[in-house]
Amino acid sequence: MKKNNYFSLDFKDDKFIFLDQTKLPLVEEYIETEDYNRIAEAIERLEIRGAPAIGVAAAYGLALSLKDTNKNSADEKFNNAYTRLSKTRPTAVNLFRSLNDLKKVFLQNKDSDDIYSIIKMEAEKIHKDDIEKCRLIGENGLNIFKKNKSNILTHCNTGKLATSGDGTAFNVIKRAFEKNLVNFVYADETRPLLQGLRLTAFELEKNGIPFKVLSDSSAAFLMQQHKVDLVIVGADRIAINGDTANKIGTYNLAVLCNHHDIPFYVAAPTTTIDRTIPSGQEIVIEERKNIELTKINGQNIAPDSYKAFTPAFDVTPSHLITGIITEDQVYFFPYNFIQ
Repeated sequence: MKKNNYFSLDFKDDKFIFLDQTKLPLVEEYIETEDYNRIAEAIERLEIRGAPAIGVAAAYGLALSLKDTNKNSADEKFNNAYTRLSKTRPTAVNLFRSLNDLKKVFLQNKDSDDIYSIIKMEAEKIHKDDIEKCRLIGENGLNIFKKNKSNILTHCNTGKLATSGDGTAFNVIKRAFEKNLVNFVYADETRPLLQGLRLTAFELEKNGIPFKVLSDSSAAFLMQQHKVDLVIVGADRIAINGDTANKIGTYNLAVLCNHHDIPFYVAAPTTTIDRTIPSGQEIVIEERKNIELTKINGQNIAPDSYKAFTPAFDVTPSHLITGIITEDQVYFFPYNFIQ
């Protein structure tokens, strides 16, 4: 693929297309499917990942479950797909928002002779909305920068690969770089699955942004050397008080930023806000399999008998977050934007 000519997912000719992110950065392989089960597997395997991208993928999965169906079988097929997709990953709220939004539309139209087209159109709306939200997040994020060029630290992956647009936190960085406001980017490797090393570095290189990858445990030393001006990360779920769930290791960075007096920002669309939970204590944290810590690319780096603690996410308390960048504006603690 050429520079910048990549995407996480798309929908063309009634087929869902996605980039298998487990093979990056060494192999760029796009997969086509018409099967919602294959989409569910891709979400579980992290071939598709990132809260906004998961929401869009699930929407298209529901639509495809109704392809070549009729009124008599639509209800059963839709419910089977809904149940399957809802069991893929528990933490990212975008998944459930998309599924429930489309369920409402389905219930209102399930007796239609062309229910597939109706649900497909709603999935396309979710897709287009995510693209627009990414654009606005990038624009609003420019407001956090000073005139002097900044060195930024980021964690996990929040670009095109995590959304169906240009990204959340990554898009803020990209837009700021284009405006000559970013000097350098440090990307945490993001253990155990190395999304920073494999994916964020891939996107930084594609966009011509100077960067270095560092081990997660190096962040404190980097800050101690005064080489980080601000940290920007994404989010998978935000509670109504501003507590934020993001990739494991994010909370560490927020604590470090608080100690070193470094601004710590979260960038996410308002669809990532879960208005049903008052705080981060209610966020379900997904735990992954031992092998994600004890193996790399299928090769053991420790015996299979070793037990591992493998949360996929942690929760950063809202008082440690300098600002939350959304498509509406940049909000600041105490985050009354959700009330």
